[in-house]
Amino acid sequence: MAPKWKQLLMLDTPQAREGCIWVHACSVGEVGSVVPLIRRFLSAGQGVHLTVVTNTGFEHARRLLGDRVSLAFLPWDLPGLMRRYVLHLQPRLLVLTETEFWPGMLSACHAAGVPIISVNTRISDRSFPRYRATRWLWRRALNKAELFLPASRLDADRLRELGVENHRIRLVGNLKYAVTPPDVDALSLRRRIDPSQARPILLLASTHEDEERRVLNMMPAWRQFCPELLVVVVPRHPERFERVAELVREQGLRLHCWSQGESPVGVDVLLVDAMGQLAILYAVADLVFIGGSLVDIGGHNPLEAAVCGRGVVTGPFVQNFREIMHELVMQGAAVIGRSDDEVEDIIKRWLEHPEELQALHASAAAFMQEQRDVLDRIWAEMALRLA
Repeated sequence: MAPKWKQLLMLDTPQAREGCIWVHACSVGEVGSVVPLIRRFLSAGQGVHLTVVTNTGFEHARRLLGDRVSLAFLPWDLPGLMRRYVLHLQPRLLVLTETEFWPGMLSACHAAGVPIISVNTRISDRSFPRYRATRWLWRRALNKAELFLPASRLDADRLRELGVENHRIRLVGNLKYAVTPPDVDALSLRRRIDPSQARPILLLASTHEDEERRVLNMMPAWRQFCPELLVVVVPRHPERFERVAELVREQGLRLHCWSQGESPVGVDVLLVDAMGQLAILYAVADLVFIGGSLVDIGGHNPLEAAVCGRGVVTGPFVQNFREIMHELVMQGAAVIGRSDDEVEDIIKRWLEHPEELQALHASAAAFMQEQRDVLDRIWAEMALRLA
């Protein structure tokens, strides 16, 4: 594969199928959410070219899709480069995910007569003031898109406030609900993590700086009720693996790393120092904490846990998934702890009252079953443009 910088400058052009569907997803989260739609395109006989921005997004796409799609980094959003890129690809349709609004890309596709659909359009609390302050600029750019399928009613309202015409907005559901359970041998995975296959497993998913320390400080209280508790930590960013390992050792806890193979007996904390493993770990976790929520990151996707029949607990910062978390909480499939103490107490209660934990998990499974047709609704909008 050509170096990234050559792809950014279009000194290396992708070998995409003419008339392909061009899908753009920024990073890991966007790639993960759009994969079910990409698989639907492939099943319908469409070629797909996927562009990403980040290295982690590229590697995640390659793991999930292999060589079934052509994959490249998005060139710099300069008018000349984008015109050349569109001329080279000759895509049949451009599908954008979330907030991937690149003016050069939009203009080049619009000028070439390529229909543009934004799926799961999401404008975060943090970015919305900036968009609103320059809405005179964005109104013209965004109305080059034929259709927006926003992630929530709030996102639809924000699009209207930015000047997107109402007939270009359609609420059909959140694509993130289209997540599917991982294909995993749960018994073998459980054996690798816990040779006894009897210990309760608490999964700390997608944790960020300072969260591991704060959660590990809660362990003494939990172990009063459950001395055999095993904590599995999956940091969000790989560059933090070593720092988290040091933190666990500083706490005097017995550490084992995923890269070392099967866990020995007596481990306190398993550090997953590898990318792409989180989805399968939900299938064997007994309790799940979603990171990015004790610190003001905004939380991460709880639906990968829910589709495995696992309810979740989070900290107070869940604005990235506000509507999804609201629905899960209302259905009894998630609990939001408003402080470290609340998170500690929630997990302590579940350890003391496993029947309440099982009810949480059952609610998560039932909720995901109710959402199973969202991909069909989104696909129906795509099929109209491919007819």
